[in-house]
Formats: sequence, structure tokens, C-alpha cells
Amino acid sequence: MSDAFTTRVLNVASGSRESVVDLTRECEEFLREAAAGRSGLLNVFVPHATAGVALIETGAGSDDDLLAALRSLLPADDRWQHRHGSAGHGRDHVLPAIVAPHATLPVIDGRLELGTWQSVCLVDTNRDNPNRQVRLSFLG
Repeated sequence: MSDAFTTRVLNVASGSRESVVDLTRECEEFLREAAAGRSGLLNVFVPHATAGVALIETGAGSDDDLLAALRSLLPADDRWQHRHGSAGHGRDHVLPAIVAPHATLPVIDGRLELGTWQSVCLVDTNRDNPNRQVRLSFLG
């Protein structure tokens, strides 16, 4: 592989309840090694059919607000045609159409360029799968 492209897989324990997991620190640690002061792009990708990646403020209630909005928009009930797993699991398969399973972010001089209150987060509403993988890839 070229020095211009580096990738790593994170194993994330998202738990057995709906969650927003802040990955910003892991992204920054990856970039310290992978970017080594270069500019480019960081791609964050969740290879799961029931999870997504969001840029959102955490710690001030916005993460809980996001989960509440998703519960309102995608109720965990029997309306879904996709019916395996726990009750309402079909809504988890709709989630990536609303919260995309990827984000591509600018890296300037080896540093992730986020807004003041933005964090890179895994959004996981699937209570049946408590362990996730997240692929970080730097191109620069």
C-alpha cells in the first residue's frame, strides 16, 4: 500500500441499548500516525446495515436528542416488513438511509478539521448487535 492511503479497523462495544458513541479521540489518534502532518481526507465507515456515522455535539444532550428523534421517526414496533431480531428491529435497517454509514472529513496538516462543537460519532440503535467495527481511512 502507498504511504498516501492508510486504513485501520476499530472494534467498538456499543452496548445492548441505543447509543451514540463518540469516536473523535480515536480518529485523532489514527491521524497522528496515518497523516503525520499531511493534509487530506479522513473517511469514517461503518460496515453494518444497522448503524451510521454522525457529526454532532455530545455531552450537552444533543446525543440523547438524536436518539429521541430517531425513536420518534423510526418507532420500534411491528410496522416494519423486515421482522427478524428483537421487536421493531426493521427500523434499525432503515437507519443508514437517514444517518449515513460514512462521513468524509477534511484533514489539514495532520489535524481533523471539525467545527467547535462537532464530534465524530457512531449511531447505533440495534440492541441485538453490541459489537461494531468502524473503518478509518486516510487519503493524503
